[in-house]
Amino acid sequence: MKKNFPKLNTIGAIILISTIILFISSTLRHELFNSSGDLAFFDQAIYLISQGKTPISSIIGFHALADHAAWILYFLALLYKIYPSVYWLFAVQSFALALGALPTYVLALQAGLEKTQAVVMMAVYLLYPVVYNSNLADFHPDVIAVPAILTAIFAARTKRIIWFCISIILVLGCKAVLSLTVAAMGVWLLFFEKQRLYGAIAIFSGTAWFLIANELIIPFFGGEAALLNRHLYRYSYLGNSFSETVKILLSHPEVIFKNIFSSINLEYLVSLIAPILWGFKPQYMLPVIGAIPCIALNILADHPSQKNLVLHYSLAALPFLMVAIIACLASGKAWIKQNRVIIVWSLVGFLVLGKWGLFSSRYLRNIDNWQATKDAIALIKTPDSVFTTDVITPHLTHRELISFKYNPKELNNYHYILLNLRHPGWAASAEDYQNLYNQLQTQPEFKLQYQRDDVYLFSKNKLL
Repeated sequence: MKKNFPKLNTIGAIILISTIILFISSTLRHELFNSSGDLAFFDQAIYLISQGKTPISSIIGFHALADHAAWILYFLALLYKIYPSVYWLFAVQSFALALGALPTYVLALQAGLEKTQAVVMMAVYLLYPVVYNSNLADFHPDVIAVPAILTAIFAARTKRIIWFCISIILVLGCKAVLSLTVAAMGVWLLFFEKQRLYGAIAIFSGTAWFLIANELIIPFFGGEAALLNRHLYRYSYLGNSFSETVKILLSHPEVIFKNIFSSINLEYLVSLIAPILWGFKPQYMLPVIGAIPCIALNILADHPSQKNLVLHYSLAALPFLMVAIIACLASGKAWIKQNRVIIVWSLVGFLVLGKWGLFSSRYLRNIDNWQATKDAIALIKTPDSVFTTDVITPHLTHRELISFKYNPKELNNYHYILLNLRHPGWAASAEDYQNLYNQLQTQPEFKLQYQRDDVYLFSKNKLL
């Protein structure tokens, strides 16, 4: 196997170039003021951890571990110890997504593909739309799980138990719900790959962490409200708790079938498979067993954000889809076998379903007063509390109190209030912010520190 390992001058260059492209893309999106709440939450939580403070995020209103029990945030905080910057998150995300191409390569070699075919599989992975799109969806620890899952599969097949366990632990630390993916992967390894020890480890660890995270950690740090506000609202038709969901499923199963068999779910499944349809044959789809929890959660949700490839919600399915089409190509049964045609197919899929086009449209919507917004942000030189719009929030999260949730009764909680009346974002309307601006002008404790191009910065006079 050693003689088949990739040469760093080729494979390393692909990963490096991919990392740079992804990093530039996410950074540019952020600089154009298109980042929002999720990035603000993770950046603030990790910053607070790095400062030795309790990571109770003012963005979501509770402890960071109550979100997804993602203890990996504590390790990411080590980077903020070097220098606190949101760009660490873009770098980690870009590198993790690009790094997934490496285990994809070795899994392809292990399946018997030629080196050129293995490189093609790297291209298929990197051009899969959800890779690039997830990179533009703020930041989520899920991205770290992608190369970890692929590494775990390779480790199981090559009997590397230490690497397998490390990979599994890393996946579980990214997001509590990924425990279901780990358990499902265990079922596949145990019953279909005949990797009994590795399958048993995955099933046990996935099940155990699911129970620990959802029954102990999340309720302890955030209570039932955290679980409802952050997760279950996406399945509102199934009730407001796990017990209520089970009751509805048992007494009214028609509710779930009505939601499953819908046009939006059909569109989602077509989008998920289309970029790899050239190698998608049912008899080689057993690895997709590991993707069932991820895909099922997306299909069951009644929130449209989980039913497309625009966001990160399909990331956990990607490793298993890649393993499946590798198996199909290695068997010689793929619909398309020519390397160039496969790359062209993947490129077309990327061009059709990727978010790259937003850089010439939606991402430029704030450009007309971009400089004014940057200048106003530069005037906020202290870690005092801030109220601002949702898209400005991720640029000012290194403080204990910041919010974009509009409530005129809480103005006195903030030292700085930064408004962009021309581009209010989604958290409040332009009318709300105009009323807030008018209100601030009548309050002597707030001083208008900066104004230009409909951007206004108020600061509280500490002497009052």
